[in-house]
Amino acid sequence: MALNFVFLLLFLFSSPASSLEEKVTLTVRSGTAIATTDRNFVCATLDWWPPEKCNYGQCPWGLVSILNLVGVGMHVGAFVFTFGSLRLRLGGSLQDQVVYGVGRCASDCPQFRSIAGQFGFSEGCLPMARWDHLNEFFGETGAVVTFGLNALRGRRKASVDRKDTLWVGQWNSSNAEDFVAYTISKGYWVESWEFGNELCGSGVSAKVEPVQYGQDMIALRQLLDKLYQNSPSGPPKLLAPGGFFDRQWFTQFLLTAGPRGVDAITHHVYNLGAGNDPRLIERIQDPYFLSQVAQTYGDVETTMRNLGGVFSAWVGEAGGAYNSGGRGVSHTFFDGFWYLDQLGMTCTFNHKVFCRQSLIGGNYGLLNTASFVPNPDYYGALLWHRLMGPAVLFVSHRGSPYLRAYAHCSKDKPGITLLLINMSNSTSFDVSSADDMGLYPSFHGEREEYHLSPRDGNIQSDEVLLNGTPLRLTSSLDIPDLKPNVVEGCSPIHLPPQTIAFVRMNGFLAPACA
Repeated sequence: MALNFVFLLLFLFSSPASSLEEKVTLTVRSGTAIATTDRNFVCATLDWWPPEKCNYGQCPWGLVSILNLVGVGMHVGAFVFTFGSLRLRLGGSLQDQVVYGVGRCASDCPQFRSIAGQFGFSEGCLPMARWDHLNEFFGETGAVVTFGLNALRGRRKASVDRKDTLWVGQWNSSNAEDFVAYTISKGYWVESWEFGNELCGSGVSAKVEPVQYGQDMIALRQLLDKLYQNSPSGPPKLLAPGGFFDRQWFTQFLLTAGPRGVDAITHHVYNLGAGNDPRLIERIQDPYFLSQVAQTYGDVETTMRNLGGVFSAWVGEAGGAYNSGGRGVSHTFFDGFWYLDQLGMTCTFNHKVFCRQSLIGGNYGLLNTASFVPNPDYYGALLWHRLMGPAVLFVSHRGSPYLRAYAHCSKDKPGITLLLINMSNSTSFDVSSADDMGLYPSFHGEREEYHLSPRDGNIQSDEVLLNGTPLRLTSSLDIPDLKPNVVEGCSPIHLPPQTIAFVRMNGFLAPACA
């Protein structure tokens, strides 16, 4: 009797049908969109960090900064070009220490040096020859450029006390004016200018009071209006403050700057903790932990709404784990659970853009810092960019919280596209879909499935499989074709443990997508 009971337990806990599979029905609210994004929602950053930037006994940046990125126009350019219109944000911690080597500063153009000062580096300079080279790269790849301006120039520290990070005084715009004027004279297209990096709230290494910051934004807007008045491209967008959200600071800043002073607010997200945190893997696979940041996104959306809805919101920088990301984690398949879940979640709170730190550099680059070979999150970003349209749909289910589901109108095609993320290490899901209006009580049409899984089932692998086939560069170092499995009929979408899928449902004609 006891032996039979043991065999029964072994059967129950080893049987996929009884314990390792879950049937789930997604309900898509198809009548109206709950939010919209920019068409170029996916964004990646280029940073200023020199190769001497080190964290936790490693120096993972190499020669890939804005100033010294090798291969621009070659390997990196090809991978940006594949997107067609990848948004690139140029900025980062050293942004407010950058001098532009033009006009009155052309003869004094220093390199970043390791010192005991702010972020451990001196001021550095962007030579115009380098800016020319970068813009050649942008033009060839179709990149949509956001450039972060130095917002500390002309200010001074309020106190000699090292613990006091407040900077006071008006912003000196003269160097920025020369730089923007040069950019316009060369016909370079900067879609948006961002003012400052992490100077809001309590700041990171420096902070500026919100009223002063808002007044400087007004001055910057007036300067851009003057410089761009005869530009055929028209006035660019103006973004700020590029830092961590603080409701009181942001509200005061926006009330001062007003809708003419700023087009979109940019805030940063590093919700996983430090790059060496031993809980990093645990947090990435914990849906309850990942959901905590929804409070921040919701607070941002509410603040924008309370101010009349005249401002939009961007995630201007997000790398998951700060201080260059997590070695053995941020560049692997595993990071996709965090990254793609953040993309999906952010959209539901009406954010227009999400900038991943980084395109290349640190442990969290979409491209490998040494080889330039795409990391798994590159392919996730590319599939999102190609498949997920701007209109965001509400989707829900009553199944396990380890199944994350997001829905958008498909990009440039009829129908909807689902993003499904299975964070469970043991349970697979058979997913069916229906809409709340009863138009598709059980969808039977054609669908295109893009299933992403790690090589050999190792979630910390740098290699990703698409529908079981490794995604490797071709002999000419091009991105391989991303071909879906085409499925007919009403069978559920099967999602094995620790896998991700984009599913384009071409016949699911939601009224919101008409």
